[in-house]
Formats: sequence, C-alpha cells, structure tokens
Amino acid sequence: MTERLKTIKKLIDEGKTSTAIDQLNLFLAQNSQDADMAYYLLGNAFRKQGDWQGALNNYQEAIDINPDSPAAEARNMVIDILNFYNKDMFNQ
Repeated sequence: MTERLKTIKKLIDEGKTSTAIDQLNLFLAQNSQDADMAYYLLGNAFRKQGDWQGALNNYQEAIDINPDSPAAEARNMVIDILNFYNKDMFNQ
C-alpha cells in the first residue's frame, strides 16, 4: 500500500470519511496501481457512513481487480449484516 493510501486509511479510521472519499476518488483518477486497495478503502469509508450499497459496490470493484483482495471478506461481512437486519425486520 502506498503512503498516500496509508494516509487516507488513517482519515477513515479517524472518521473523516467524506475527506477520505474525495481523496480516494482523486487517487483513482490519477493512478491505476493499487486500485484494488483504493476501492477497498472506499468501501470501508462508505460502510462507516452507513451507505451499505456504496460499500458493496466498491468492494466488488476491488474484488473484480484482485479476487484475493481483503474486500472479499469485507463484502461477505456486509452481506451478513444486511441479511441479519432484513431478517430482523420480518420479526417485528
């Protein structure tokens, strides 16, 4: 992972997701290397914002580039969470 992506990951960890998303979009527009990691981080940023669809879309982009990306596990986790929530809705 590049230093720039490490810096952006730190922004996500600190809850500065909007800034991180802007920087990741800029990164992707300027770089083709580490695109899978950038999409994975975008997925994490959207997940932190509660944008589940945005997270899944970006995780899938990362997986399409690199099937061994950590996005595969993250995507499965989000799907499990959404399945839990949807099941819970039926139990009300």
